[in-house]
Amino acid sequence: KYKNIAIQHADTTIKNHFREDNSSVHVVDYDPETGEVRNKHTAQGYAHESSWARGQAWGIYGYTICYRYTKDKRYLDQAEKIARYILNYKGTPADGIPYWDYNAPNIPNEPRDASAAAITVSALIELDSYTEYSYATAIAKIMTSLASETYTAKLGENKNFVLKHSVGSIPHNNEIDVPLIYADYYYVEALLRLNLL
Repeated sequence: KYKNIAIQHADTTIKNHFREDNSSVHVVDYDPETGEVRNKHTAQGYAHESSWARGQAWGIYGYTICYRYTKDKRYLDQAEKIARYILNYKGTPADGIPYWDYNAPNIPNEPRDASAAAITVSALIELDSYTEYSYATAIAKIMTSLASETYTAKLGENKNFVLKHSVGSIPHNNEIDVPLIYADYYYVEALLRLNLL
């Protein structure tokens, strides 16, 4: 039962959340009776038409997991499409740590989101094991950046979190340029995944 629900959710999300360039809409509102799309908008991103960085990260992570459990190539293809969007986006800084939204209006004077980078790089490590294409260069760049003094706090600082410079929700004026627990979680997961290779 739950497997079927998960697959239906994954399929519906592919159909309705992704634009032609493989950027993602943050929120799709469905009619609960008919399942028809009522509207597409953002909650934590810059605009309805923009690409919220952590949303892209959740996409690549989620479809990599979908492939892990189902071996359905459609999910692998979707994860790779999202990876291409993230890794080829021209506005991403040289260190690979994205701004909180790929289309934020004041780039380069916008906060970075280490949580989006940590989720993305953990997904890339797993995705790399499923594909002929190598994500090793991107993985090394993002992990090196996260491990740098810019993003990794000194012991006992940063409220004892590992990573600095994450963003919860700028539209809600909440958790801006702060440490976030899920940034640390996915960073530690990425470190463990690299250690197991």
